[in-house]
Amino acid sequence: MTTREEAIRACLALPFAYEDYPFHDPNWTVLRHRENQKMFAAVYDHQGAVWMNLKAEPLAGDFWRQQYPAIVPAYHMNKKHWISVILDGSLADEIIVSLIQDSF
Repeated sequence: MTTREEAIRACLALPFAYEDYPFHDPNWTVLRHRENQKMFAAVYDHQGAVWMNLKAEPLAGDFWRQQYPAIVPAYHMNKKHWISVILDGSLADEIIVSLIQDSF
């Protein structure tokens, strides 16, 4: 998974997920859960790549950051409860989908 469209499509495959643009900035796509309107993902372009912010339990986030260079402390979010996934092709789609599901 390397494109914004693929990332958004993976999020929208979850039940009750929907797309939102609350920042009035087309660079930031926020994915929310329809039942509680809570954000579970954000997709945006940053430093020449597509990035995705996802919620993660603190210990899980630490684990993922230690395992993969493309998973870093979340850009523009709480670093304890969020991670950023750089969609540069270095992570298997299965890992990204699993992280999206956990965030959801």
